[in-house]
Amino acid sequence: MRQRAVSAPHVAVLAFRVASACLVGYIAQVATTFDVLAEPRRRQILDLLRTRDRLVGDLVGELSLTQPAVSKHLRVLREAGLVSVRQDAQRRWYRLRPEPLAEIDEWLAPYRRLWSDSLDALERHLDTMPDQPDQPDQPERAGGATEIQE
Repeated sequence: MRQRAVSAPHVAVLAFRVASACLVGYIAQVATTFDVLAEPRRRQILDLLRTRDRLVGDLVGELSLTQPAVSKHLRVLREAGLVSVRQDAQRRWYRLRPEPLAEIDEWLAPYRRLWSDSLDALERHLDTMPDQPDQPDQPERAGGATEIQE
């Protein structure tokens, strides 16, 4: 079989296309995970699974939802990769999968730093301001003028 030589520009274009496809897939996965986590009941389920593996019946009792409703939420969470299921005879044990949450945490890190930097700058600014003693509030008159007390 004869091999064809591939030029450097062709390799670069191919590498760019592969990297772009991976990035698009990653962004779509994060967006999907955000969509899944937007539902408050699903976040409650993840909170309950954070402490230990649970059966569907346990989740039904904790959430005061019907079994079909909990099962639908669990299916969505499983398809998003946020939970895994282990069958034990007739029972299904659900477990939290932290890996997708770590990806979201990684994505949020720059925004956390942005807020932290902004709050640090505000703190530094406030530290440079002179402290003013507490002054009692003075009632305002109509028109915004302050009443003078004699």
